[in-house]
Amino acid sequence: MTNPERAKRSLAEWVTFTIASFILAIVVSLVGYTWLNEKNQPPIISVAKKETIREIDGQFYVPFEVINTGGDTAESVQIMAELLIDGEVAESGEQQIDFLSSGESEEGAFIFSQNPREGKLKLRIASYKLP
Repeated sequence: MTNPERAKRSLAEWVTFTIASFILAIVVSLVGYTWLNEKNQPPIISVAKKETIREIDGQFYVPFEVINTGGDTAESVQIMAELLIDGEVAESGEQQIDFLSSGESEEGAFIFSQNPREGKLKLRIASYKLP
């Protein structure tokens, strides 16, 4: 018992069905692509001194850049800096970056009261946690 009027679909219904099917196919394709190409790498974080050291009002600014080249996001990235003068730690500092996703970079600066050019400056990543 089919109703002949109900079996016919209007042009608007066919257009709507085609557009909805196309959108659904795109969403399913993107989810599949993301799932297949997902990097299963931990965060790979590096820090580098950037530009030159600036002196302003007797303080020395050492700019740096932190980059995450790994696959996962890192939270609470802790950066440490130590200024060694005559083999001893004269000054140290630390900074924390809240969030560093894959491929992202952040910039900052350490500030020292002694001239870093007169010693050896060590920058390193101390820790991070996974979200």
